[in-house]
Amino acid sequence: MAYSDSVIFRAKNLYNRRNNLTTSRSHGDSTLLSSSAIILAGGLSSRFGQDKGLLQLAGKPLIKHVLDAVDSVVDEKIVVVSRREHIDKYLKTTGACARVVADKANVHSPLAGALTGFEEAQGEYSLLLPCDTPFASRDILSLLLDLCPGRNACVPRWSNGYVEPLQAVYCTQSALEASSVALCTGSLNVQAMLDKLQCIRYVSTLVLKQLDPELRTFFNINTSQDLKRAEQMFSRPFPRPFAPSR
Repeated sequence: MAYSDSVIFRAKNLYNRRNNLTTSRSHGDSTLLSSSAIILAGGLSSRFGQDKGLLQLAGKPLIKHVLDAVDSVVDEKIVVVSRREHIDKYLKTTGACARVVADKANVHSPLAGALTGFEEAQGEYSLLLPCDTPFASRDILSLLLDLCPGRNACVPRWSNGYVEPLQAVYCTQSALEASSVALCTGSLNVQAMLDKLQCIRYVSTLVLKQLDPELRTFFNINTSQDLKRAEQMFSRPFPRPFAPSR
């Protein structure tokens, strides 16, 4: 099979594997690589007047939507905030389900947050996610983790070439080194880290539509209008994903 066909095959059969994956992890299957989820929460949003990750949507904070999406997908969850004074606020929301840590760099940016997350992560591979994607797809995240071993990163890519480095999986050690170098050169965005990595597997969003037909997983909330739209999206049924033939 061609590579693209192989990825589609895995996407179609993910539903049959997901429950087995969760069971295997709970029984300590040594054949499965340990993994972490790093969620970048940042701090106070000037647009919303409060921490974006704590905004309420459909009855719970944005950060909780993302934490729920990675539940049973990874072995540990790490929430990275910009300053130590934000830690207690997030701990009240996350409870014991995640560690909350503050940026260690003096410069606060997504790249600095990612570096802190990679330093803290104990998993061999790490999901990197923002806190403002309430429709993050558990199935897509599972697939990216499944496709990453043997590569330094597994990153979604749109047909126009645009990539999604903030909803991707990274080899933790490689990403730690790349993000450190990128930050030292004065870069502040995660794309700069990605540019310093080799051996990257890109996964077409056309493939990911097999699991998330509307690609809601990439919808993020930057404005009050986005928040209202998200509320409307929650009020209508999610499209049924591709059902594998039996």
